[in-house]
Amino acid sequence: MSYKREFMEFMVRSGALTFGDFITKSGRRTPYFINTGNYKTGKQMARLGHFYAECIMDNIDKGRIGADASVLFGPAYKGIPIAVATSMALSSDFGRDIGFCFNRKEAKDHGEGGSIVGCDPKDGDSVIIVEDVITAGTSVRETLPLITGRAKVCVSGLVISVDRMERGNGELTAVQEIKEEFGIETFPIVTVREIIEELYDCRIDGNIIINDMIRERMEEYLRVYCL
Repeated sequence: MSYKREFMEFMVRSGALTFGDFITKSGRRTPYFINTGNYKTGKQMARLGHFYAECIMDNIDKGRIGADASVLFGPAYKGIPIAVATSMALSSDFGRDIGFCFNRKEAKDHGEGGSIVGCDPKDGDSVIIVEDVITAGTSVRETLPLITGRAKVCVSGLVISVDRMERGNGELTAVQEIKEEFGIETFPIVTVREIIEELYDCRIDGNIIINDMIRERMEEYLRVYCL
């Protein structure tokens, strides 16, 4: 079983990927919902970190992410535990000990001060941003100046759980907008298209995850809102 399929099953079992009738923050009615806030235990976070680490190593092996990656950055708030868990998994599972850091929502004006916690990026570092999902790319736009303003670094990629493949602010998807605006490539562990193809008519713990009705609703959502 590929790590992508394992990750889908992990999301379903963790309650991070659910199917039904939901309203997104943007007001769209969607037949599926991704909530990474449902990862609540140490075991779940250890597995989540491993999947992120495996995605990073897979793309390094394929030459899509530079092998010189030296820092993980997790945008506050959901990116923080992802960055920590991924850094730990890279070290324990793949023998790559690289730093991690994250931002404060408000800069600290006492003690060590500043807005970055953890490994302080320095000139020449290659930074990978790790995030849960992106809808409009807001967190990337907000935090990128914090990274590049600290030092002369290269942002070598953005790794996310799921690419929803939805349009952003215009006719491009949020992922395409990030590429066009900042030159940053996004590497999802899975895409919504892969989820449909893998989980349609599939049983997990005895339950059909995506039946004919859910699949048709997901396909319709893709036709209306996605590319």
